[in-house]
Amino acid sequence: MTIIRTLTLVGSFALAGGLIAPLCAVQADSPDISRLLADARQRAVQLQHDSEQMATFTRSKVSWHSYATQLTAVKEHINQTGKIVADLQAVRDQGAPWQQTAIDRVYPMLKELAANTETTINTLNDHQGRVHMQPFQDYVQANAEMATDLAKVIGDFVDYGNAKGKAERLAAKLEID
Repeated sequence: MTIIRTLTLVGSFALAGGLIAPLCAVQADSPDISRLLADARQRAVQLQHDSEQMATFTRSKVSWHSYATQLTAVKEHINQTGKIVADLQAVRDQGAPWQQTAIDRVYPMLKELAANTETTINTLNDHQGRVHMQPFQDYVQANAEMATDLAKVIGDFVDYGNAKGKAERLAAKLEID
């Protein structure tokens, strides 16, 4: 009976050791990806601001020119964010799992926002006199909501990375591992 119990314990430790080793091999956080995510957050916040400002136009009688100017700013921020996301995708495999997840979540959100912005621009170009009609205003409002969601998701990942780094530094200081 004692031999069986001992073998069971040794087998359990061997199994646990086999499971722990791959967990220790997890890729470390990439400082480059963390920097790019912080840059993306900054652009996404600007994008959110411009999109929300344009959404306020739907509650007033601004001309199509005001929408066009604001859409140009939104489009520029989407393109700048898109360049950062392309850089992130290029180095995705060098990142920690959480960084890879961040990249995987941000890309489709930005793609959807870009498509909606393009539709909004096309609608404005085709119907300049109808900026006060509900369909156009719905596109504008959707843009603001998507930009807000994008900024929040990127911001949450950046905050997670910062908190994770702080916890790791504190663990090292306290010699906890």
